Amino acid sequence: MPGKHQHFQEPEVGCCGKYFLFGFNIVFWVLGGLFLAIGLWAWSEKGVLSNISALTDLGGLDPVWLFVVVGGVMSVLGFAGCIGALRENTFLLKFFSVFLGLIFFLELATGILAFVFKDWIRDQLNLFINNNVKAYRDDIDLQNLIDFAQEYWSCCGARGPNDWNLNIYFNCTDLNPSRERCGVPFSCCVRDPAEDVLNTQCGYDVRLKLELEQQGFIHTKGCVGQFEKWLQDNLIIVAGVFVGIALLQIFGICLAQNLVSDIKAVKANW
Repeated sequence: MPGKHQHFQEPEVGCCGKYFLFGFNIVFWVLGGLFLAIGLWAWSEKGVLSNISALTDLGGLDPVWLFVVVGGVMSVLGFAGCIGALRENTFLLKFFSVFLGLIFFLELATGILAFVFKDWIRDQLNLFINNNVKAYRDDIDLQNLIDFAQEYWSCCGARGPNDWNLNIYFNCTDLNPSRERCGVPFSCCVRDPAEDVLNTQCGYDVRLKLELEQQGFIHTKGCVGQFEKWLQDNLIIVAGVFVGIALLQIFGICLAQNLVSDIKAVKANW
């Protein structure tokens, strides 16, 4: 009809998605920076930053690596998603989506391979734990991690207490002058609930006893078997955590891609 004009609404970038993605990623950025700072602080306390070769000298896993790697990845992702959303930068948003997608598919592939090659994974886990048993006294963080695992899962060594023969301080050879010879760390011991003070010498000479006698003093089951049992007992919780993480990643990818589409639509109308 004459006198009436039709108004077409031009496409615009959705504020809700933009600022939600910004807020979501700023939390990741801060947490990643915190993890990274803790890792670098731990390395500086151990003198690693002044002697980088110390990273390769340790025979086992340095737990600080977990903080540095996880913190680094979270910081990079958080930065790309946060600045990309705030500045409506399609390059950073695409980088965020692709990086997050790669992590998601790596997690998926790892889960499938772990299920298909269970025996190989078990052997690698045995090898990994035994390598860390050898390096038990070389790094305080590694020592604390092994002690925590053995106490939490009520286990000792990868397959059993005799795995501690791999450690130069605990092996039973005649040439070993250590007071800990033929013993195990205190974290292998069966704790007495009535004890108020932790007896750190409870594992001394315990492997000189017969296997049946050992059971009254230390845990004789291996950590690999106990870990598998824990996974089976907590399968729903573990699966729920992994599904939750996967959904968050998919949600983040979809949100970023939707924002990229909005930005492109607005630019197309310029």
